[in-house]
This record gives sequence, structure tokens and C-alpha cells, in this order.
Amino acid sequence: MLTGMNDDPLIDAPRDRFVPRSPELLTADASLLLLVDLQERLLGVQPRAGEIVWNSRRLLDAASALGVRTAATEQYPEKLGATVPELRERLAEAPLTKLEFSAAGCDELWAALPDAGIDRVVVCGIESHVCVSQTVLDLLAAAYRVYVPVDAAGSRFASDHETALRRLEGAGAVLTTTEAVMFEWCQSAAAPAFKRISALAKETSP
Repeated sequence: MLTGMNDDPLIDAPRDRFVPRSPELLTADASLLLLVDLQERLLGVQPRAGEIVWNSRRLLDAASALGVRTAATEQYPEKLGATVPELRERLAEAPLTKLEFSAAGCDELWAALPDAGIDRVVVCGIESHVCVSQTVLDLLAAAYRVYVPVDAAGSRFASDHETALRRLEGAGAVLTTTEAVMFEWCQSAAAPAFKRISALAKETSP
């Protein structure tokens, strides 16, 4: 349990626990963070664009601190523009270009994950009811455990976003938040990256 986000924990959590860690929780080594179509023109019509980019950036920074693999896609970038610079500059690899709405069609990304031991995917981006939903549903059908931080995803219209989230949860996706994802990846206040994660959590929202 987190108590005040102390930056200098005195008690190191034991490595072996009588109660095992829940398989429902994210782990850094088994996760992929996927940013779906966070592009300039698409974000330009999003009423929550600032919040979505801010939370996606915090997820990227947390992933970097904790060694979580990351990837991003761009839908028809010739027409819709590139991933916004604040996010693109933090990506280890260039975004994958796609025409299908679902990012599950990016075979080069998914082919590498089984050998890396990755079976959980955190999906953020836009739009919730189109590219995000189709990606999540395809990944669920492929037996991935999929998590959607609701504060890092969005649609132009609230009804589309809210309906998409209900549908995804009903299909088996886990609805969560940016901060919950970061602390699950971190797992312990004794982790070397805890101070960085704590600082990200303390940031003021735009």
C-alpha cells in the first residue's frame, strides 16, 4: 500500500511473498506500451487532447524508467500528420505506419513479442471507438491481456468514448488509469525507479 509516496522507504519489501502477486497486475518485464495514432491532425479535433498527450507522455517516461517496451502507430500519416513531437521524441523506434484501423495488423510488432515474454499490452491513443477499440478487441482475441488507461485515450465525442470503454470492458479489457499503470509497473517503493515514478505521479495536470 502506498502511504504518502515517501521517496526514501525504510523497509525493503521481501522478494518472496507468502501471498503471490496477482496475475491481474501489470509487470514491467511482461508489458508493451502501445500508443495508437497520437497524431497532429487527429489530436487537433480532440477536446481532451492536452490530457491525453500528457498522460501518454507520463506513460512513456515511466516505461523508460522501468524498462518497459514501447511502440506506436500512425494512421495514414501522409494525410493525418506525424505523432506529436513530445511523444515521438521519447519513442525508441519510429512509429509503424498503418492503413488498417487496428494496430493488430502490424505484424512486425507482434511477431517479436512471444520470444520476449510479453503477454500484456497497455493501449492508449485515439480514437477510443475506432482504432483503439479495434486494436484492443483483436488483441483480446489473440489471448493478450489488454489494459486501457481511460485518461490516456479519447474520442471527439464523449458518447463514443464512453460507449467504447463499456464495450471493451465487457469484452475482457481492463480499464485503468495512467497512475495505476505506472505504480503496477514499479511494484515497490524499494524499486530503483520509484523516485522517478513518484515524481511523474506528482506532476500537475494541464
